[in-house]
Amino acid sequence: MGKILEKQFILENLDCSNCAVKIENEVRKLDIVKKASINFAARKLTIETYEEEFKNAGDKIKDIVKMIEPDVKVYEKNRQKIKTETAGKSKANIGKRVGLILGTLIFIIALIFKFSLIVEFCLYLISYLLVGADVVLRAFKNIFRGKMLDESFLMTIATAGAFIIKQFPEGTAVMLFYKIGEYLQELAVNRSRKSIAALMDIRPEYANLKEGSDIRKVLPEDVNAGDIIVIRPGEKVPLDGKVIKGSSLVDVSALTGESMPREINIGSEILGGFVNRNGLLTVRVTKKYNDSTVSKILELVENSGSKKAPTESFITRFASIYTPVVVGLAFALALLPPLILKDALFSTWIYRALVLLVISCPCALMVSIPLGFFGGIGAASKNGILIKGGNYLEALNYVETVVFDKTGTLTKGIFKVTEVVSENNFTSDDLLLYAAYCESFSNHPIASSILHAYGKKVSKELISDFEEIPGYGSKIQFNNKTIIAGNSKFMQKHKIRHSKVVTAGSVVYVAVDYLYAGYLIVSDEIKNDSKEAIKQLKYNGVKKIFMLTGDNAQVGKMIGNELGIDEVYSELLPDQKVEVFEYLKKQKSPKSKIIFVGDGINDAPVLARADIGVAMGGLGSDAAIESADVVIMTDEPLKLVSAIKIAKRTKKIIWQNIILALGIKIIVLSLGVLGIASMWEAVVADVGVTILAVLNAIRVLRVKNI
Repeated sequence: MGKILEKQFILENLDCSNCAVKIENEVRKLDIVKKASINFAARKLTIETYEEEFKNAGDKIKDIVKMIEPDVKVYEKNRQKIKTETAGKSKANIGKRVGLILGTLIFIIALIFKFSLIVEFCLYLISYLLVGADVVLRAFKNIFRGKMLDESFLMTIATAGAFIIKQFPEGTAVMLFYKIGEYLQELAVNRSRKSIAALMDIRPEYANLKEGSDIRKVLPEDVNAGDIIVIRPGEKVPLDGKVIKGSSLVDVSALTGESMPREINIGSEILGGFVNRNGLLTVRVTKKYNDSTVSKILELVENSGSKKAPTESFITRFASIYTPVVVGLAFALALLPPLILKDALFSTWIYRALVLLVISCPCALMVSIPLGFFGGIGAASKNGILIKGGNYLEALNYVETVVFDKTGTLTKGIFKVTEVVSENNFTSDDLLLYAAYCESFSNHPIASSILHAYGKKVSKELISDFEEIPGYGSKIQFNNKTIIAGNSKFMQKHKIRHSKVVTAGSVVYVAVDYLYAGYLIVSDEIKNDSKEAIKQLKYNGVKKIFMLTGDNAQVGKMIGNELGIDEVYSELLPDQKVEVFEYLKKQKSPKSKIIFVGDGINDAPVLARADIGVAMGGLGSDAAIESADVVIMTDEPLKLVSAIKIAKRTKKIIWQNIILALGIKIIVLSLGVLGIASMWEAVVADVGVTILAVLNAIRVLRVKNI
């Protein structure tokens, strides 16, 4: 077969969580679909399928959705269509509301006034059909499709059974309360969706494209790299770019969670999602919208629901077993006691069985748990922490070991040459020149600091035979001389005698024609919040904290002691970092998780092996956003503590919902079997617990002081 593609579909009007699970399960059964996952909160289906089968997959998915939820519209993800609400949906809603109001009025009339049995039956039946005809129709359609045991079937059986045993008021009331509950549940779910959408409201609506002396308002997608845009005070920055005219303060809180505005001047980089506060800015666009930071972040958050947490997956499996079991118990309860017990009436036990059917719907769990995880991911995003799935959010609850990279993670990664010491008749200027030329092709931060200290133009045409060995150093031919610059191991490798320097900084030794020329000391600075981050991690349950670095043992030990790190592994080459991390991973307990925190650029091999790979995002670093499971957009280690706190709060609220929903259902089920709870109480309990669970899930979003 050919290439596997990931495709996404929007399921417009999908408001039934149980139906979402059924759609996901049916799509997974398709032979041409490798993976399928529905994000109920975002109304989005993500599939993996073969490129040549994509069209067939799309058609089959539409057939499945039409069979399970005929009102749901399916189309491939497209921004303009997402914002469109169909007129048919609007008219259908008005019709349902009118039916609900008329049905409620007729029900009240039948309940208050006394009528003959036949008139009473007709009034209740008219009320029942006005309110619940769509539920009954859906139940019958599903029976013919072989799809039973959904909430429509349960409500139809329960209410029809009530009519059969002449409990007309209760049969109508159950359907009425069910429909009112459905309406309130939809309102609660939509409120939650809007809250999450507002939390990530960084999508720009337009860009002011400058063409000569004219300025034209266009969609961000229509702007190309190299185009010039104008950003007025109060407007969102639509695309990544570089300021070529003007200065201003920009609000970066949408990307970083930080309230402090940032000063922007000519030459400054600016990212989509920032908000221009006061000045007029002219910007040259550096990336198209689809490649911009704001687009990647939005896509990442929207897709996070496709990676489900174990709790979410368990509840889905539980619901698929729970409903058939309760239906089986209901049939047994209706039939067995009258056959076994003396003087037991079929009408009594059928009524009790109907109570079980009413309370058996697992909607509270199926709606609130996905919303809880999606809300937790949204809340983290608002705080400048991107979590790529509910599975990683839940895994953060079980972290016992954290392994940090040093440079750019716990330290600022901004190196400065603090000392130049020449030997063997070389001058300091000679030493700096040779070191700069030797490091001119390297992109390592230490190399950049040496070039900055040299401060002159490097004529790269004078260089030949450049060779860089990661973890050691560089070697070149320059002006018919062999120049070697690197660490002590590199000098030893080339059998160059040199004086070993013990210092808190990184030491770069230089040799010319294999004669030792001296050394440069390059120093890094610890981040302001690194020490507090280590302290808070330990306070929040992390048992062991390690640091891996390629720097010398003296530097590693000094930084480790200053920050309170348990153990430091120094002078590691990239492959040795992986070996040490694998060793540490084997030491952890089976149920606990290990995190690796790196800069996301040269730590990809270790990030991939961690249970949770955390990258310092560099406020827009593409490599960081792509490589890790969690991205900290502000480069602050302390944000890792915030991520763990948000994860714990999300788990707490989700378990509150699980206990609330199952607890109330078990109580009402027990009371129903004993004949204490009526159908009225069962439906009110079912609807009430669903609404409470959804409203409780919304609390996940409030994380201001974490």
